[in-house]
Amino acid sequence: MEMRPAVQAPDDGTRALLRAGIGILAAGILAAILAVTVFGPIGIHGPHNNGGWLSLLTAMMCVPFGLMLFALGLAKWLRNRRLRRQKPNC
Repeated sequence: MEMRPAVQAPDDGTRALLRAGIGILAAGILAAILAVTVFGPIGIHGPHNNGGWLSLLTAMMCVPFGLMLFALGLAKWLRNRRLRRQKPNC
């Protein structure tokens, strides 16, 4: 009886999308927390110092982009999972 090696799915970038999405999203959330706590409160006219502005801008860039990457990676992961379940066992 001959043993066949397990066939691995080709790398389609799903893991890279998930990693990048989580990393960028975490950086954006951290920047938002820092803008509110460490760099002073955010008033009606925005943050009170330059560090607060930089943190706020970083959060406003990283959170949407990180969510987009994470959602794309999650969609690809779910699709790959569905395709693996539908594949007949040979």
